[in-house]
Amino acid sequence: MNANPASIAPARGPQPIRLVLPVMSSNKYWRPVRIGNHITIVPTKEAKQYKSDVKALAMQAGIRNVLLGRLSMTIKLHPRRPLDWAKRARLDPDNWADTVRSIDLGNCEKVLSDALNGIAWLDDSQLHAITLLRCEPDERGERVEVEITPITREAIAPGLF
Repeated sequence: MNANPASIAPARGPQPIRLVLPVMSSNKYWRPVRIGNHITIVPTKEAKQYKSDVKALAMQAGIRNVLLGRLSMTIKLHPRRPLDWAKRARLDPDNWADTVRSIDLGNCEKVLSDALNGIAWLDDSQLHAITLLRCEPDERGERVEVEITPITREAIAPGLF
């Protein structure tokens, strides 16, 4: 995706950017399309709407420019809490959340990486560290909490080269 040079800002220090986003399944984000003798995967109309929603939420969170350089991303997936969660917790206090239906963490990451292209970064190839966490459902509902942090590199000692 091309970005307007005026909207590009270098990563400044290790200040994280935090976003709270809706959950989108990869099954709704991409669809197969036959082109000639081969099948290619393309974003759906829902994906385009999701990306538009993500952009609006990112702007509300203060993201005005894409970040340059290496980045780290932490994703916390919060599944929807079922109505019978209290009963589940009473019957199995340590493992009740493991029975809650949730999307796959890997697919969640790929959807977010694609949706944030051109919004938080130029391209998801800038991601050098990704942490994925599935959290217990809570009263705040189904969501994805994303934290993006610029990775600052140590300067190479001049005498080494």
